[in-house]
Amino acid sequence: MTSIPSSSPYAQGLERNAANFVPLTPLRFLDRTADVYPQRVAVVHGGLRQTWAQTRERCYRLASALVRMGVQPGDTVSVIAPNTPAMLEAHFGVPLAGAVLNAINCRLDAEGIAFILSHGESRLLLVDREFAPLVLRALAGVPRPPRVIDIDDIGAPEGPAIGETDYESLLATGDPAFAGVWPSDEWSPIALNYTSGTTGDPKGVVPSHRGAYLMSLTQMTDWALPRHPTYLWTLPMFHANGWCFTWAITAAAGTHVCLRKVNATNIFCAIADQGVTHFCAAPVVMAGIANTPATERPALPRVVRVLTAGSPPPAAVLEAVGAMGFDVDHVFGITEISGTSISCAWQDAWNEAPAGERARLKARQGVRAALLEGLTVADPQTLTPVRGDGSEAGEMLIRGNIVMMGYLKNPDATAKAFAGGWFHTGDVAVVHPDGYLQITDRSKDVIISGGENISSVEVEDVLHRHPGVLHAAVVAQPDGKWGEVPCAFIEPKADAEAFAEADLIAFCRERLAHFKCPRRVIFTELPKTATGKIQKFRLRELAGSREAITRLA
Repeated sequence: MTSIPSSSPYAQGLERNAANFVPLTPLRFLDRTADVYPQRVAVVHGGLRQTWAQTRERCYRLASALVRMGVQPGDTVSVIAPNTPAMLEAHFGVPLAGAVLNAINCRLDAEGIAFILSHGESRLLLVDREFAPLVLRALAGVPRPPRVIDIDDIGAPEGPAIGETDYESLLATGDPAFAGVWPSDEWSPIALNYTSGTTGDPKGVVPSHRGAYLMSLTQMTDWALPRHPTYLWTLPMFHANGWCFTWAITAAAGTHVCLRKVNATNIFCAIADQGVTHFCAAPVVMAGIANTPATERPALPRVVRVLTAGSPPPAAVLEAVGAMGFDVDHVFGITEISGTSISCAWQDAWNEAPAGERARLKARQGVRAALLEGLTVADPQTLTPVRGDGSEAGEMLIRGNIVMMGYLKNPDATAKAFAGGWFHTGDVAVVHPDGYLQITDRSKDVIISGGENISSVEVEDVLHRHPGVLHAAVVAQPDGKWGEVPCAFIEPKADAEAFAEADLIAFCRERLAHFKCPRRVIFTELPKTATGKIQKFRLRELAGSREAITRLA
């Protein structure tokens, strides 16, 4: 830490005051956009077209109504809904009431939802009617259940009314002239986001107003968002607040195109009908686009930019989607940093490389964004950086203002995550000679066979080159001789020609050292989180049990 000596002329009279310091929060983006572009379309949802003036009024009505219901600063307000206007409005209205927004994964089971509601001490729950039966089961397991409000959304499947009132009636009680409850300290929680459950150990991640503000600006600058983008909501808003694009698209005075059901057909329709220019997609969504039959995918009417993150996307998928005309940027994100602050920043010289090589380069995670202060790959214990030779592996470590405040009610996990003054991601990576890093595995997914480390990502990348493979996941299977050996779980393409376990093993043996090749191949639909991440913890549990694998299939 450095400080200005008292003898310096800058040490006196330059004090923080209301004129030169305002706590950072992404909530102010709403007023600015509504003031400057009141009649521009803010939200598209089915036949609904809602302006920025209307959207601001609804957000402030929501905030006012929550306060009138007794919601206090620091209370948790939860939402269970797909990508709808109500979910977007909650990203402003809930924190404008001084509360903490808890957007819950609507694809969790009742037990998972009950845990979140209890652990987060939710005071109020907004529920889309589609998920009412699920929520009723969850509430039965919550000792102090929250009050419930029903959301009746356009196109929602019929569901029972379980709340004391409905969302539109709630808004009608709010004052559109409500001033808002603004944070007096930017280091205060804006949201509560639970990790997605790929490890089976969800934790409550708490981002600050400051961190969300800076992550929103990171998304605008690192992806170079233009003014007035038309953004399609394929990424769940409940996933780290939609990587902060709920706030970033608002700051860019863009249009939020909502989408209840995400599939390739609906994506292509939205591009054609709604003028979509941008969207985010997990690798599983990218694979769905890449494998859409040519007869079902119309030519793109414009360049559509795509941001992809999650598990490392196979180079073959990036190449296929790029060939369709999508402009794909590959980034890295994690719930604990609220978005994607590491990206494979493109170099002009790479444009001259063959398509396959360009896809291989783009598959790397890359370098830190301008608003991320620190990124390194190092030994997690000594913090000694790895050699930048593309072969020595270490843990990816992050430092900066976008990192979470910590894990709710979990000081031990928080201290472990921040050991040595860095956030430990748990991702194993290498640094290439050009300074770009590449994830080779999650630390818990490395397979140690006969003392040799095997990267599951490397094996999966080879499996994805097989023409019949839609999704592949490789985990460790116990082995009496080698300790562990690779076991591959394969989800075939629907229209693929038949192929067997022996075919895939032979395919891998032609492209990998034999000790890296799967010893066993299981054909099944892979268990995934709502954001498309494969739940490897479930596959590890199943890798030693044929009976359990039969149940999964």
